[in-house]
Amino acid sequence: MEVTTIGPRELAARRQGDGAVELIDVRTPVEYREVHCDFARNVPLSDLDPRAVMQARGGAAGAPLYVICQSGSRGRQACERFHAAGFPNVVNVEGGTSAWAECGLPVNRGKQAVSLERQVRMAAGSLVLLGAALGVFVNPYFLGLSAFVGAGLVFSGVTDTCGMGLLLARMPWNRLAPACGVTETTKGTP
Repeated sequence: MEVTTIGPRELAARRQGDGAVELIDVRTPVEYREVHCDFARNVPLSDLDPRAVMQARGGAAGAPLYVICQSGSRGRQACERFHAAGFPNVVNVEGGTSAWAECGLPVNRGKQAVSLERQVRMAAGSLVLLGAALGVFVNPYFLGLSAFVGAGLVFSGVTDTCGMGLLLARMPWNRLAPACGVTETTKGTP
């Protein structure tokens, strides 16, 4: 499936031109709180409902919807979900929030957190180490845990999807508790 992309500078120029650019950030609320494009609205990939997002757009339904994540991978997955739901007018921001910030474009910064990518690496490494240790000291069948995690990492690399990442994104430490009536998807606040 072909996903249309746009560079961060080109998107910023389009916003300067007409100002009516809508951008959703599909990272976890914690990642969004840490740093996000100054006009992005958080709609986590794990909770993404393409029909609901498009219905909420109202009069802007005909204009392109821009999607951003950390580096572009989750943004592409979100665009594919929109396409599958019958909404082809979505555009992925190349390089994601990392590229946006590297270009010196405006971002809002908040509380620092452990990135989802680092959490996946720590969890996968821990499971491989645990499987190997249990396989050596308890029962060789525990080596299957290490093999399972290794196979999952290969699958993740081939398909550019990460089941462990999706699971970790749903963990309580990757969610923000609403405070003072502010929801997780508050626009423009760190």
